[in-house]
Amino acid sequence: MRTTVLAVVIVMLCVMAVDADLKPQKDFNLRMFTGRWYRVGLAYDSPSFTPFRDKVKASMGIITTVPNGNVNLTMWDATPLGCQRKVYNYEKTSVPGQFTYFSTRNNMVKDITVVDTNYTDYAVVLKHKVFNRDYTQVALYGRSQTVRNDTIMKFKAFALSQGFPRDSILTPPPAENCPSRSGR
Repeated sequence: MRTTVLAVVIVMLCVMAVDADLKPQKDFNLRMFTGRWYRVGLAYDSPSFTPFRDKVKASMGIITTVPNGNVNLTMWDATPLGCQRKVYNYEKTSVPGQFTYFSTRNNMVKDITVVDTNYTDYAVVLKHKVFNRDYTQVALYGRSQTVRNDTIMKFKAFALSQGFPRDSILTPPPAENCPSRSGR
């Protein structure tokens, strides 16, 4: 029993240490971060995601600020049911570049951290939640549907450094007509 408790405490300390080392973009500038982004890369190791890996397409989102300093992310995803629009309300935290939002699908709060961005070409964003275990997702966003190869390599290296297996790192093809011109 004592050994089990000690092992659990050590694992928890290691997880907290990894999360503590992950800082948001230095001098994060929300004004420069707003606008249109395409999710062109994704690292996710949830077992429930595996059957859908081959169906994922690059999706488009628009980030806007609201008067209280929070952020809305409107995302369009190509699904078998067509182009689906979702709006996420990200609440700012005391740390620039870190946000939280309440997931109605999972009925829990998730943490969002903008890990790296140059604002004009790419952004690497980490999403974290605890649901039976720690789940982390890393996404690569581009201002266009294509990003430079060295940016993709940098994203993949970051995802690998966070413990994602190679086969859980995707660079999906662009979605066609999602959103449609009339749906924006």
